[in-house]
Amino acid sequence: MDRPMENDMEQGQERRYYARPKICQFCADRNMTIDYKLGDVLRRFVTEEGKIRPRRQTGTCAKHQRQLASAIKRARHIALLPYTGRAFDEDR
Repeated sequence: MDRPMENDMEQGQERRYYARPKICQFCADRNMTIDYKLGDVLRRFVTEEGKIRPRRQTGTCAKHQRQLASAIKRARHIALLPYTGRAFDEDR
């Protein structure tokens, strides 16, 4: 017991995983649209590193995930969203 505990598993604690509800936000709210010009909406579906979040994290359906990915790519192309995550840190 001389060395300090390095991770939670050694202490007998387990990491808890809180699953998001698997409900597509765009299917649930028909008024919510996917548009490349809505940077605030698209920013929620991009990680801090600038990667597009997968379906299992966001809970979107396959149809809306494809639309979301193309909207994010269009927004990146016209510089509404950054390609990398460094610009997110500068905005804060």
